Amino acid sequence: RKKKNFLINMNIDELEDLDDIELSDEEDMQLEASIKNIIDDKELKWIFVGGKGGVGKTTMSSSIAVQLAAKRKSVLIISTDPAHNLSDAFTQKFTSKPTPIEGFDNLFGMEIEPKMPTESALGENFSKGPGASIFQSILPMASSMPGIDEFFSFMEIMKEVKNMNYEVVVFDTAPTGHTLRLLSFPDMFENGIGKILKQGNVQSMMKGVMNMMGSNAPQMGQDEDGGLSIGGLNFNKVTSTIREVSDQFKNPKLTTFVCVCIPEFLSVYETERLVQELMKFEIDSHNIIVNQLVFKDPERKHECKMCNSRIRIQRKYLNQVFELYSHFHITQMPLLGEEVRGPDSLKTFSKQLLTPLPYAYEKGSFDDNE
Repeated sequence: RKKKNFLINMNIDELEDLDDIELSDEEDMQLEASIKNIIDDKELKWIFVGGKGGVGKTTMSSSIAVQLAAKRKSVLIISTDPAHNLSDAFTQKFTSKPTPIEGFDNLFGMEIEPKMPTESALGENFSKGPGASIFQSILPMASSMPGIDEFFSFMEIMKEVKNMNYEVVVFDTAPTGHTLRLLSFPDMFENGIGKILKQGNVQSMMKGVMNMMGSNAPQMGQDEDGGLSIGGLNFNKVTSTIREVSDQFKNPKLTTFVCVCIPEFLSVYETERLVQELMKFEIDSHNIIVNQLVFKDPERKHECKMCNSRIRIQRKYLNQVFELYSHFHITQMPLLGEEVRGPDSLKTFSKQLLTPLPYAYEKGSFDDNE
């Protein structure tokens, strides 16, 4: 997607000065303020929904999944956030296996648990024998290694890509930093871990560790292509699968990323950082949902000073969103007086993602001093 040059390397002070930037007529055009472009796109297979913590990502991803279920044969929504909220949104318990969602015939949900395998899950090869104590001491350390959550989350995603039993998959992602690490995993694996494992001295060291673990240790050797193989796990095949997943995520016909924000400084600034990083990863993004907007109520009899103050602040940052993302579909969602929980509530709420609100703000319809 076309991106204005002044966004690159933008800092906080420049973001505050966006009101002074003048755009051409072409840049000033606004696309439809809804997510119909995503719901109606029959080719899309992977839809990521992300943003800063607390902006309503789970509600929006659940709503998108609900609307997709009305159009597609089968839809899976996956939570990759270690602090899952998907079960709360649908008022139904999900596990690491796809579970049918109550009230739908073709919508399924799951929550990825990025955990290290336990000793019992790995079998007697690792729990007995001369090297068992070594493994038992390594396992707790490995489970706390930086990036281990992203590794196992991506492994689960790879399974879904390989199996692809669903027509479209929606990802309810973790806050921005965690999600960016997850999306950067393919390059990190191929350029980092993959190259390390190919080093002769590293393979020799690993063989020494296996020898210390005794005859029950997993066999280490080379596959028919000359690649490293440990216990039947072919690293060349793993790398090939990771590359396949990465290629699909970089294909704009198959994958898109929906950014969710609220009209406040930190959220807008983090959204811009997210959009720039997505550009580096070559992941398509052309939809932004601005959530929790307060609108003026013409029927309100009494003046609400706090409401008016919030409206002024939100208009300022909504205007900056309009300026930054003139080539995006910008959907406005209201701040509600009640929670959105359960299938029925989500069905009602999600309809607002398809039809622009009649009282939604338009670019140029207000200024910061109004």
